[in-house]
Amino acid sequence: MKKIALLAGCVALAAAVAPAQAETPTLYFGSYGGSHEKLMKERIIPPFEQANNAKVVFVAGNSTTTLARLQAQKGQQELDVVFLDDGPMYQAVALGYCDDVAQAAIFDDIYDIAKMGTSKAVGVGFVATGLSYSKEMFEKNGWSPPTSWNDLADPKFKGKVVVPPITNTYGLHALIMMARQNGGGVNKIDPGFDAMIEKVGPNVLTYEPSSGKMSELFQSGEIALSVWGSGRLKALNDTGFPGGFAYPKEGAVALMVATCPVVGSDVPELAQKFVQYVMSPEVQVLLAETNGWGPTNKKTVLEKSLGDSLPYGPEKIGSLIAVDWNVINPARGDWTKRWNREVEQ
Repeated sequence: MKKIALLAGCVALAAAVAPAQAETPTLYFGSYGGSHEKLMKERIIPPFEQANNAKVVFVAGNSTTTLARLQAQKGQQELDVVFLDDGPMYQAVALGYCDDVAQAAIFDDIYDIAKMGTSKAVGVGFVATGLSYSKEMFEKNGWSPPTSWNDLADPKFKGKVVVPPITNTYGLHALIMMARQNGGGVNKIDPGFDAMIEKVGPNVLTYEPSSGKMSELFQSGEIALSVWGSGRLKALNDTGFPGGFAYPKEGAVALMVATCPVVGSDVPELAQKFVQYVMSPEVQVLLAETNGWGPTNKKTVLEKSLGDSLPYGPEKIGSLIAVDWNVINPARGDWTKRWNREVEQ
């Protein structure tokens, strides 16, 4: 009898608890791992959960992995909101995975370049692709800091340059900027390949995709100059390395981290609230401090030392070059094959 009574009690308790559990909405958020994941879980997500009586499940992965999840789960999406690099985000939009971003007052404070020319995604952070260099090595050799994309071809840097491969956004940006310096661009890429092969290639030690390995090459004194992101250099400088970041006179390239609410979300209103939340100045400061992302919200205020190291403020943001991903993405497969055949042969 006691067992029957105990079982009946458990059933009754489960019935009482179930409605309460059902009332707590759960949002699945796909974004980057590492220090970003730690920041989101410890400092950014908890206040959102508390304010909205909700639970946020973090699903870690780089942009390629997250985009692949969206493709694999088409029609039955697990993810409700995603962060992606701008290139993959344009693919996600084109493939129909992103819902419209609901209108809200917060978006009046966003830089125009971060609106991405679409209603289905918005930039949540800026990274500038430019020239990273070792201040120590430059000073030792009496070299002036780099000022131009053409410095990649300066013979004095022979064997001291790293360019990431084209599969890495920084390498892709390098190809496009070398095309622009030689009479081309995304619609005329041949001059970029010619410059990479004939002018930049002789200076390249290695085409390195790993940010960890890039850091090691700088720290060991093997390289003087690389094509890299402002956020990556900030992370390296945070370890004590004396690195410099140059915004080339022809312009650094905007690499945005973008966010979108996912089509088919079972918590669409919560997804829209989360997108708006990460655009707030308070969250943007945290993303700048930890990730090295320049704020896309104009009202975000950073300490001078931090702001000086990031794409921050109207002047720097206004000088960034936005590439046309609607042209790049369809061509990237062919460009990659050509790069592997001709540049990294």
